[in-house]
Amino acid sequence: MTGGGADRSHRPNLAVVGATGAVGTVLLGILSARQDVWGEIRLVASARSAGRRLTVRGEQVEVVALSEEAFEGIDVAMFDVPDEVSAQWAPIAAAKGTVVVDNSGAFRMDEDVPLVVPEVNAAAARIRPRGIIANPNCTTMSMIVALGALHSEFGLRELVVASYQAASGAGQAGIEVLREQTAKVAGTGVGEQAGDLRALISDTGPFAAPLALNAVPWAGSLQEDGWSSEELKVRNESRKILGLANLRVAVTCVRIPVITTHSLAVHAVFEREVTQERAQEILAQAPGVVLYDNPGAGEFPTPNDVVGTDPTWVGRVRRSIDDPTALDLFVCGDNLRKGAALNTAQIAELVAGELIGRATP
Repeated sequence: MTGGGADRSHRPNLAVVGATGAVGTVLLGILSARQDVWGEIRLVASARSAGRRLTVRGEQVEVVALSEEAFEGIDVAMFDVPDEVSAQWAPIAAAKGTVVVDNSGAFRMDEDVPLVVPEVNAAAARIRPRGIIANPNCTTMSMIVALGALHSEFGLRELVVASYQAASGAGQAGIEVLREQTAKVAGTGVGEQAGDLRALISDTGPFAAPLALNAVPWAGSLQEDGWSSEELKVRNESRKILGLANLRVAVTCVRIPVITTHSLAVHAVFEREVTQERAQEILAQAPGVVLYDNPGAGEFPTPNDVVGTDPTWVGRVRRSIDDPTALDLFVCGDNLRKGAALNTAQIAELVAGELIGRATP
């Protein structure tokens, strides 16, 4: 695709793998809205989606099936597919000379694959022995831009986090199940007595318990010592992104009945003394962060405020009553935008800039 009248002949070519999925759809909108650095944009999906036509940059583009041939002439490929699909196809694309930016969990903790958030560790994207760059989990992403800014000033040494995660974090199935459950319980009085929800809702879908009118303290799969996979992702990914291998992290992940936007209550302990005023000043100036913090006026972020926006929103910033080196704060981030699609696009743009720079005499 080279239509639209723009000269794209010397720009890198991009493939979007998983273009028909929930995050892929958001990604196409982001590509259309951001500065155009791409030559061809090739849309790739499973064989059953091949032949569909989707709009990107105001043009209709036909989806092609995932295959080795789909990466011919492609410089950068953004993958938004299940872990097992990425594990199989990302190395195939990389072997063809394509730089892969992967949004799955297949490579995040691979020591030869950088885990990148451009506002925090952009330089890491240049060192990619396997030709693959990983995008963090959306829960980690919802807090790490703000924490990266604070770490640069105060030196982070410990995190205690409780997440409040949206249904869309479990994919389209999570959204559909929450809508079905909400419709079923609306106006019924269910939830006023113990066991009401479980009696009425037998199909909990991807969740461990009914989500409508409820909070479910579980996300992911069971790991050693009772931790969930989602909780371990937040711990391990935060360490890798910030370059703090021994960072102490304790996480409890909770699903709540909202469609989109993850929220986290964060207790962060630093090497140096902090103040509320300095922390607020840093966050107000940090790229990719919106400080919305005046609780006396009812100003603090909620999922409903943040959905559909790109930045991490931060409020309720307080110095700990008992520890002058600790801060408490509340953060919200749209898990489908910065939590997935936008960060993937930003990483790909870093690579595009690198490739264009190499090609410039």
